[in-house]
Amino acid sequence: MEHITLLLGIVIITALVFDFTNGFHDTANAMATTISTGALKPKTAVAMSAVLNLVGAFMSVEVAKTISKGLVNEEGIQPEVIFAALVGAILWNLVTWLVGLPSSSSHALMGGLIGAAVASAGLGAVNGSVVVTKVLIPAVAAPIVAGVAAMLAAKVTYKLGGKVGGKTATKGYRAGQIASAGLVSLAHGTNDAQKTMGIITLALVAGGALDSGANPPVWVIVSAGMAIALGTYLGGWRIIRTMGSGLTDLQPQQGFAAQTSAASVILASSNLGFSLSTTHACSGAVMGAGLGRKGGVVRWSTATRMFIAWGLTLPAAAVVASGAEFVMRTGDIGVAAVAVFLIGACAGIWLISRRQVVDHHNVNETQTAAAEEPGVVTTAMAAVTVPPTTAAATAAAVTDEDLKATIPAAAQTTPAAPAAAV
Repeated sequence: MEHITLLLGIVIITALVFDFTNGFHDTANAMATTISTGALKPKTAVAMSAVLNLVGAFMSVEVAKTISKGLVNEEGIQPEVIFAALVGAILWNLVTWLVGLPSSSSHALMGGLIGAAVASAGLGAVNGSVVVTKVLIPAVAAPIVAGVAAMLAAKVTYKLGGKVGGKTATKGYRAGQIASAGLVSLAHGTNDAQKTMGIITLALVAGGALDSGANPPVWVIVSAGMAIALGTYLGGWRIIRTMGSGLTDLQPQQGFAAQTSAASVILASSNLGFSLSTTHACSGAVMGAGLGRKGGVVRWSTATRMFIAWGLTLPAAAVVASGAEFVMRTGDIGVAAVAVFLIGACAGIWLISRRQVVDHHNVNETQTAAAEEPGVVTTAMAAVTVPPTTAAATAAAVTDEDLKATIPAAAQTTPAAPAAAV
């Protein structure tokens, strides 16, 4: 194994922690629809996804090369920069997990790396053309392509399966859904596990433990694959709930269409070396599949919150990472302070999450919608309305029941008819 200093060891451990958070943050990408439609039991689904994520980590290193060689210039990048990038990415992952929003772990990592590199060495440290062609364009294109493909696939699926009995179709598509979910998990391993491989390789190059341009060593591939598999097995149940039933209500046919479309997009991107957000692809596919069924709807309020989180991911992670890099310029004390801050923030987020636990027992429970607050127009009208006069208000408020309450009981009784004269 390469010569590793204490600081480099801290960076590698932090990178594996990020990989772990990436695993449970993105479990929903592969298994949310499978769990929500009942095709697999929750724990079985995440166990299957974990194994296939591990297998996928060994299938390619193209995305790892994009991270380690293309996104930032290796010259002048120090291990502290990598550590700062990971701090920004981990905290964004945990915050979005806490609120149950499926944001991109990939973009959190790249945003952190860009922010820390710019803070350390200026704008010249970032390869702008790589950011545009292999990060930003795929970020916009992936949900659109996956969404359109899933919508068309769902329409074709319903049309072809229209003559098949309901129970037979449901059973068949659930089996297909399991197979397609496995394909998404495999694809996720080929894309997301490699990002941590790339960041560790970049740290090893920055620390002088590897030559510039080297590929990820075998031990890096194995450790990154194991970390993301473990995180996947624990399951990000909050995001699974949002992805499975918060965006739209899916039937097995739609789940099959969504997962197959997303897997196709992810595998194609991995082969081309695009650092694609699997979250964007899977979320777009879920929404497209929701619209592919006649009468299907997408909950745009949830989708809007998700889009906002997507837009904030890169800049938010970049700002936190640049701040961490600034603090670490003070030397070992700064590094220790950032490490303590990261540990404390992670512990605090975890404690907050315990107030309302979401796990495999209640992941499919529907949440009770809170009563809507009065709108701005309604509130404004109520504020300027002239109250009625006292007399008019009193008269308007009197009802038949009120009148009865004010009349003595004896008077309310209908008198008997007089006896007929003899």
